[in-house]
Amino acid sequence: MDNQETRACPIEPRTYKGVTQRTVIVAVKLSPPFSSNRLNFAVMISPASVQEVMNRADIVDVVGQFVRLRKRGTNYIANCPFHNEKTPSFNVSPAKGIYKCFGCGKAGNVVTFIQEHEKLTYPEAIRWLADFYKITLEETERSPEQQQKQLAEEGLRILNEYAATYFHDTLLNTDEGQAIGLSYFKQRGFRKDIMERFRLGYNPERGDAFYTAATNKGYKGEMLDRAGLAKNRNGGYYDVYRGRVIFPIQSMTGRILGFGARILKSNEKAPKYINTPENELYVKSKVLYGMYQGRQAIGKQDECLLVEGYTDVISLHQAGVENVVSSSGTSLTEDQLRLIGQLTKNLTILYDGDSAGIKAALRGLDMALAQSFNVQLVLLPDGEDPDSFVQKSGAEKFHTYIKEHKQDVISFRLQVGLNDAGTDPVKRSKLVNEIAESISRINKAEDFSLQNHYTREAAQKLNVDEAGLINLVNKYIRDRIENEQKHHRREEAIPKAETLTSEPEPEVKPPAQEEQQEWQLLKILIEYGHQPYEGYESVARLIEDRVGPDLIGEPLVQKLFVEYFEHYRHFGATPELHFFVNYPEQAIRDRMASLLHPPQDISVKWREKYGIESVLPALMYVNDVDSTLSYFELKKILIIQDQLTTRLRQETDPITQNVLQERFMKLRIMEKEILKRHGTVVFKSQKYK
Repeated sequence: MDNQETRACPIEPRTYKGVTQRTVIVAVKLSPPFSSNRLNFAVMISPASVQEVMNRADIVDVVGQFVRLRKRGTNYIANCPFHNEKTPSFNVSPAKGIYKCFGCGKAGNVVTFIQEHEKLTYPEAIRWLADFYKITLEETERSPEQQQKQLAEEGLRILNEYAATYFHDTLLNTDEGQAIGLSYFKQRGFRKDIMERFRLGYNPERGDAFYTAATNKGYKGEMLDRAGLAKNRNGGYYDVYRGRVIFPIQSMTGRILGFGARILKSNEKAPKYINTPENELYVKSKVLYGMYQGRQAIGKQDECLLVEGYTDVISLHQAGVENVVSSSGTSLTEDQLRLIGQLTKNLTILYDGDSAGIKAALRGLDMALAQSFNVQLVLLPDGEDPDSFVQKSGAEKFHTYIKEHKQDVISFRLQVGLNDAGTDPVKRSKLVNEIAESISRINKAEDFSLQNHYTREAAQKLNVDEAGLINLVNKYIRDRIENEQKHHRREEAIPKAETLTSEPEPEVKPPAQEEQQEWQLLKILIEYGHQPYEGYESVARLIEDRVGPDLIGEPLVQKLFVEYFEHYRHFGATPELHFFVNYPEQAIRDRMASLLHPPQDISVKWREKYGIESVLPALMYVNDVDSTLSYFELKKILIIQDQLTTRLRQETDPITQNVLQERFMKLRIMEKEILKRHGTVVFKSQKYK
């Protein structure tokens, strides 16, 4: 079932003997050729296979492939991969198998994380995890259907995979590939295992060699054009990368996003390197070459080396320096920094020692400072690049040179700027402004001492008044804040184009107090339902006795409440945590992750300084159960009070009126006792709504 295109097919859960049975159905398009007589099939991933994936998938193991996790208490924390942040607010709970960001609110389980991070459907995420853990999925073909139009992103993904395989096979197993492409890579000193690790390839020089092979496999010319692999000229297609060696560009998980290609023959009219044009998969500003091969080393060493070219990355890997990526000749972007920031905040930039390398090194650094990166730069000796330097010197001397020649951003800019400005007052004035703007990018709240250090050092080297430089730095900070506020106000004032042509999205509101209490009841059931309670077999039996489904107004909570007890009655045991955490409906999975995620642990400093400790949930569950049930007990009392009030208004018999009034007063006493125990604020909205 390799190289298949998958797409989710909606299917409703079915109930058998009161128990919900869940099945994952996937619509699969078999790999090319996509001829008109080929059929698609609805393929079912067996529930046993899905369960095996969920049982094997360790959320810390999987999330740790993409972000650098640090242990805190029983959980792990990291900078959130879904939004820019400087202080870690992304929490992973290994015990519950869920994650939650307390900054942006994203939450879910291991499947949700893969879906969100890699932009996959639920079935595709299951397949990703199965591949990761080497699990063979059991699948059964279902009803055949006519081939549908191929979705753009899925089609490009399959085409890119085919192209990478074709180019790599051509390099290693054809006469032309070995004579031209393989010879070039061997001249660069690349071993065969390194070529295979990076899936290097070669496109034959004949104008349409790849196009012919691809169309024979069923790929259409229009798709080859969109992928940047072939172009239409005068009614005929030709290979874009003909006569070039190929560098596949992979995502953090190894998917082929696009290609870089280097020409081998001297041709003044043709550029030396060309890249895949931007499309649904490939966005140059969002990818870093070598991230897939280097991500584990970057996280382990807590440092990322940034170089300029493809061959720099490959040569360093071959020498054993694997914590390296390339920006492919572009200046750093926020998206690229976010990729690196998921693994480390220590960034060392290596560039050639010529003037072009120096200018390249200065681009994009202010953004890195603003994102709280510890940025250092190393200029290699004149005439050397990372590729040539590591091949001449070896890994040990390379590491020594890097360690001895690292400079922080401000010191580097001062050195380069002062050398360039000399005694020219205009250039020196411009340099003062550039340095002040760079220093202003450092987050003063988080790195106050660092900002002061740079300001003091810069004032001395530039021979300017320190107080004046501080004022200039503060001016840049104020100007940037004002510009951001103006931009924000302008965006609020101008409606977006799409809002004029599409229905507005429903407003997301925090749940009402009553709804919060109902979700809290479900949380108590899921977390403590199996625990003992005095006078009852379990907390679940207590809640079943005290709370009826009719007391729950929120439909989703009521549905899950009923499903919980259906499972309990059928199996004689409370549902396991994963029953809800891995629920097939995305909205419920997201809600469960937020509901069940524990609050952030007390920091070590607070624990040491003030003696504050986190309270173990196991010691608190009886209080939580009592408090939550009191809400529903009060709700029941208020409902009966309303019923008695209605009867009193209609009742004419004095004796019956006295009985009803006595019952009403007893209920009022019970109400006051509950409010006295738990406070009036929690229940205020219920009584006076």
